[in-house]
Amino acid sequence: MVLPDFDHLGRRAGQLIDRVETLIGRFEATLARVDALLPEAVPPVDWRRASAARWRKRAGRGHLQAVAHPHTIALDALVAIDAQKAAIDANTRQFVAGLPANNVLLTGSRGTGKSSLVKAMLGAHAGRGLRLIEVDKSDLTDLPDIVEHVEARPERFVVFCDDLTFDAGEAGYKALKVALDGSIAGASGNVLIYATSNRRHLLPEYMSENLETKHLGDEVHPGESVEEKISLSERFGLWISFYPFSQDDYLAAVDGWLAHFAVRPAAGAREREARQREAIQYALQRGSRSGRVAWQFARGYAGAQALAKPRRAKK
Repeated sequence: MVLPDFDHLGRRAGQLIDRVETLIGRFEATLARVDALLPEAVPPVDWRRASAARWRKRAGRGHLQAVAHPHTIALDALVAIDAQKAAIDANTRQFVAGLPANNVLLTGSRGTGKSSLVKAMLGAHAGRGLRLIEVDKSDLTDLPDIVEHVEARPERFVVFCDDLTFDAGEAGYKALKVALDGSIAGASGNVLIYATSNRRHLLPEYMSENLETKHLGDEVHPGESVEEKISLSERFGLWISFYPFSQDDYLAAVDGWLAHFAVRPAAGAREREARQREAIQYALQRGSRSGRVAWQFARGYAGAQALAKPRRAKK
């Protein structure tokens, strides 16, 4: 009978253990490198403290990120859009009261206060439970995930998509249509969509589409391409249109923003006329009269006035 070589077996076992320990070390090092590449876990938004959030993506995974300092605007600061303010404020009041309300599409001229009006709704109604979630157009395909994050919350959420336009075939276009009213799942009662756009139908319109129009007697029937574009904007229950400012509207907006920036009122008619001429010249240089241009002028004017005060004091 031949006895086994225990010394040899012991050496082989030791070598095997060393190899296993080496493999475990390499595996742990690999896990550490992979772990370093993975995004850190994002804590959920504390909606009792946060009034606004953005939908963000990291490594392909979406999450809500609280906005530390939301840009809220006082309703009184927005001039020359009284009818628009009344319409969206009434809809938002219904929403925060738990009553039926509509998704809103704000369209029209640039710089006339579309985005500012949505932000003003947050400032006016955050105390009643309104919350704002900003979503980029490229992330509209994540709308079902966003709704899942908040549908069980007691707050009322407006999903805000700014400057919304689509090219033909974009995935976000169909996702938005489904989110508005086309999904098999019922719409969440605490979520509405507010969108702004310079285009009423959200898609580019082409001359060739007019050739699809049919005339049956006195009736005009748009072609399929036009009908498809209209079908998206029609899913918004409330359309609010914005128009270019008249000169009087623009100057009223300038006065409002100057007061906002604590610029003292004009001392007399001559100073007021000089200030208005400066504001009009600024608008002519920009090629636009709008609330945004009025805000930009007032911001620059207020800064220049504040900078000049110490020099005057030294004299």
